[in-house]
Amino acid sequence: MNEIEVVGAEAALGGVQGGGAAKDRPWLYSLLIAPSAVMMNGVVQGGALAYLLSQQGVTSGGQAHIISTLALPTSLYFLWSPITDFLVRRRTWLLVGSLLAGVLMAAAFHGKDLTSTNVLVLIFLSACFSQLVVSSCGGMMGAIRLERSRRVASSFYQAGSMAFGAAAASIMIAASSRVSQMKVGLIAAALIALPGFSALVAPEQETIADSTFGAEARRIWREFKTTFLRWDAAPYTACMLFPMASGAAVSLLTGVARDYRVNGDSVAWMNGFFGTLLMAAGALAATRVPARIRAAVAYLSMSLINAATLVVLWLGPLRPSTYYAGVTLYLFTVGTCYALFTAVVLEFLGDSGKSGSGRYSIINSLGNVPVLYMLRLDGWGGDRWGARGLSGTEAVVGGVGGALLLAYFVMRKGVNAAAEGVGGEA
Repeated sequence: MNEIEVVGAEAALGGVQGGGAAKDRPWLYSLLIAPSAVMMNGVVQGGALAYLLSQQGVTSGGQAHIISTLALPTSLYFLWSPITDFLVRRRTWLLVGSLLAGVLMAAAFHGKDLTSTNVLVLIFLSACFSQLVVSSCGGMMGAIRLERSRRVASSFYQAGSMAFGAAAASIMIAASSRVSQMKVGLIAAALIALPGFSALVAPEQETIADSTFGAEARRIWREFKTTFLRWDAAPYTACMLFPMASGAAVSLLTGVARDYRVNGDSVAWMNGFFGTLLMAAGALAATRVPARIRAAVAYLSMSLINAATLVVLWLGPLRPSTYYAGVTLYLFTVGTCYALFTAVVLEFLGDSGKSGSGRYSIINSLGNVPVLYMLRLDGWGGDRWGARGLSGTEAVVGGVGGALLLAYFVMRKGVNAAAEGVGGEA
């Protein structure tokens, strides 16, 4: 079918074929996203902070409350991320965000009590500045003209986010028993700030400035209008909000491991660093998906495979081999889905234009919504039907959601919505 061919971003940006892939350096995005990955996926949500809080006697409930609060910038950063479209180049904003996040993290760990208001405010601000890295990366990826380079950039972006986050958490936890808390903070600060200097070798992008404020405002309005205020934006918005490939079960599968007679050490290995490597490998595997296949179709197809892997845990016997096989397949395909999800975000975005970072942040923030409600839905399924109910709930709900949208995109007639002016004027 012709309609599954990629006719979106590359139709607007110059096609799948052509030169320039080497100049785009899509592999560099694994380093460019590292400052935010260390901050959010390593320190805050990756277990490092929870471990340090437990060392100070904070209960699990207290840890959850603190971490959920510090994670808010990942959902709210669209409120301040548009600044990365103005004043200086996006790669400069990336470096600024990395350095400020690192400095604030170092300052936070000077405090002895990690639960004090001053410490938590500094960590929260550090998290806010680290999100400038995400919006800057989004704007820079949106400026890539070759669809193949966009796909590769999406994969390395997600792989780097997972790998650097896991590595940072491991390093901080290991260091906490050997050096003082202040030095742990300095290590965290270095891990956040230093990768930001990779922005110095990022593909150079000129700032886009019109002669008057009014002209720039009209340009930005056209870009937002052609991205969001049209009927063809609805299926892409649904891709962001539907429950498929949310990866919500990643953080819940450890809780049902004992039902499959898996011991704690195996769970720590399977769902810890090794599991993160599986997800990173899955993200890199997405580079093998041909660029001629539309990103939305590839993502939704992979989401069905991801749902199918949960059937192993849902219907398989309650024994360790079932857990190992199911979790391995699930984590690998989650990584692939995450990479293809970023490709869908870029397909929805189109060309960065003047407001690419802001529009990317809005679209990407929507993608966090299914994770939140699927966590609750999976938990409900587990409470109602036991260990199998957790994986079965996500398999059914995610599979149905993915199948419905895939049917729409495959059967859809005409050109891809992204070809109809997404991103505004170049």
